Amino acid sequence: MARRGTEAFPDLGAHCDREDCNQLDFLPFDCDGCGKVFCAEHRTYLGHGCARAADQGRTVVVCEACGDAIERAAGAGTDAEILEAHARSRRGCDPARKLKPRCPARRCKETLTFSNSSVCKGCGHKVCLKHRFPADHECATRGSPAGAAAAARRAGDCGRDAQKVRDGGGWALPPLIRNFRMF
Repeated sequence: MARRGTEAFPDLGAHCDREDCNQLDFLPFDCDGCGKVFCAEHRTYLGHGCARAADQGRTVVVCEACGDAIERAAGAGTDAEILEAHARSRRGCDPARKLKPRCPARRCKETLTFSNSSVCKGCGHKVCLKHRFPADHECATRGSPAGAAAAARRAGDCGRDAQKVRDGGGWALPPLIRNFRMF
């Protein structure tokens, strides 16, 4: 077990557990394989000759065609054999799965991800942020009166207040704010 720290500061740092090193390291590494403490130079399994170095853990082979990750089982063979078995499997290798969704707006080639996409409330299509407004993409509800009515229903109270304003009323506060009393 590593000696900890110095005489003045016993809780500060630790000495490397490798016999030929014994360096005092103020940011020591604990090995999860053998439980000993090591310096930065001997922190890896191979650096201190840990018995766990032979354990490779879980590894995968990535199929170039479809992007699937196939776990390499013990004694499964070479990468080429694993990929060949993947291609023959029941699920098979489908290159169409690797294709990323694109924005449906005309002449837009933006790839849609979780952070750069939005779902249009009018037509329900998933579009990029540049085309998120109905006027920017071919929204099915943009010009139809049924689409305007649906948008007004979704807007709730704000839509009804906006309709009052259009009908010649004045600007009105929403009911929640209108009835709010402070002290």
